[in-house]
Order: sequence, then structure tokens, then C-alpha cells
Amino acid sequence: MRRREFITLLGGAATTWPLLVNAQPSQRPRLVGLVTIFTRSEMRPIADAFRSRLKELGWDDGGRVTVDVRTAGGDYKLLESDTSELVSAGADVIVAMGSPVVAAVNRHTSAVPVVFTLVADPVGQHLIDNLAHPGGNLTGLTNFEFSISGKWLELLRQFDPKISSVTLITNPVNPNTAPFVQAITAAGGTMGVTVRAEAVTGAADIERAIAATGQSPDGSLIIFPDGLPVVHRDLIVSMAARYRLPAFYPFRVFAVNGGLASYGVDFTELFRQAANFTDKILRGAKPAELPVQAPNKFELVINMKTAKALGLSVPNSLLVTADELIE
Repeated sequence: MRRREFITLLGGAATTWPLLVNAQPSQRPRLVGLVTIFTRSEMRPIADAFRSRLKELGWDDGGRVTVDVRTAGGDYKLLESDTSELVSAGADVIVAMGSPVVAAVNRHTSAVPVVFTLVADPVGQHLIDNLAHPGGNLTGLTNFEFSISGKWLELLRQFDPKISSVTLITNPVNPNTAPFVQAITAAGGTMGVTVRAEAVTGAADIERAIAATGQSPDGSLIIFPDGLPVVHRDLIVSMAARYRLPAFYPFRVFAVNGGLASYGVDFTELFRQAANFTDKILRGAKPAELPVQAPNKFELVINMKTAKALGLSVPNSLLVTADELIE
């Protein structure tokens, strides 16, 4: 079942004087679509941050702009209808969260301006020409460099130096899967850690993969940065706890829900930056001329309660550098 949030408020004059509106089409609210694989509840604070920044820039949702938030809730098939409907509705800008969403948008339009977020290596994916001059109709914010997966493994071993193997939970639909697997396998080779990638497409796959990892001595988990694991985060966190597996996550939402630790972008800040791009495009800037930016804030979050339950002692080096400690 699709969960869709669509907020639109039209001024009284638009209702009372339809002929006037028809005569002045430029007065219609500008339509901004925000498409994500996340659920509605997961997206609410992120969308709120996006709307808040737009309002600061002079675009009040329900006034000069309408923000149509489409939340697929883990169902990738819904991305197709969501993006198709936004294109048909005449969206002025589409904000696409993640590579699979960008791919869905690209299948329906090459003309509507797109602001992407959470996309790793957009040049390597052939989404843009280069970071400084994207070309075409896309620009936005990158996610992680692939090398950050080595950072996740390094941090995980600081929690438990005995770790000798790690299972990387991945989504085969995401085009970034292969480069991430290659990067973390290379990092594991330098640290003497065996890396095994498990492709999952739903809850049953996740249970199978984590249960298998739980049978290995000194095993651990790293969760791929993708919307699918976010949707199934409760299952992943509970399975990691059941099998007493140290696990490292890409987003804060996992640590808040009981995961051991996370290191990744600050979603609310990321979408405030996306609103900056959206503002420029609504005022006439071309995506092709707006340089792609990297996120300017990463956060390390540690769940101290989970560390204690796993019998792990958090080193002082992590305690002093963590952005947030969850007791």
C-alpha cells in the first residue's frame, strides 16, 4: 500500500476567480516533488527540514510552492508510478533521494530539473558529466565516497578487535552495490578481515543472511547505505542483537533504534542543502550549471546501551569523537 503525503493549499482567489487564474498561469504554486524509498514516518522530519529551509528562502509550502512528498515505503515498483505522476503533473523540480530514485526519474523525463541526494559517484554512474558542470537536468549532493566503507570497518574493529569476518548486507537493485563491495573487500584485505556480501531484497533474505553470520565465530555486520535496510531497520537491529553481532550502520536512525553505532550524513542538514538547490532552480538557474556538492556534516552516533549488552567496551578515542552517545 502506497503511503503518500500531499500538502497543497490554494489561495481563495484561485477558487473564486478561475478565469483570472487561467489568464495568469504564472501565479500557480510551483510544484516540487520529493521522492524517496523511505516510509512516511521516516521521511517526515526530513521533509519538514526541507520545507523549513524553503520557507526561509521565500517558498512557503501551500503558498508560492506545493511540496508533494512521495514515500514508497520500500516498494521499488512504486517509484515508477510516483515519478511518472509527478512528471505528468508538471513538476518544476523533483528531489530524488538515492540512486534507485534517480534511475526511476530518468526513465520518465530528461527535461524536468532533478536535485539528487544520497547518490555516490554520480559521474561514475554516468548521471552527470562532471561535478563542476553536471550538464543535462541533474545536480545535487553526493552521498559517500566508496572509500568510507573502509572507515566503517575500521570503526567496527575499534569496538571489537577480535572481529575476523564481516557480512555486508546489500541491495542488488542499487547500482552502488558493486563498488561498495569492492572497496570494503579491499579494506578488509589490509586489516585481515574476511568480507562476504549478502544481497537481500526483503525480510526473509535479511533473516537468512544475519542468521548465517551468527553461526560464524567473531562475525560482524556492516549495513549498506540504502533505503531497503532503513525500511527493515527494526528487523536488522533485532537480529543483530539476537545473534550478538557487532554491527555498523550508515545512518543515525539505526543507532537510535538500538543499533551499535553509525557514521554517515545528517539527513536534515542534507535536505536543507537540497532546498538551497531547489530555490536556485525555481528562480531560473539551470541544473547543468550548478556544481554538485558533498555533504558538509557527518555524524558518529554510538548506542552505549547496545555496546554494554554486547559486552563491548567503547574506547576513549571513540567516546571523545562521537557526535552523540545514546544511553
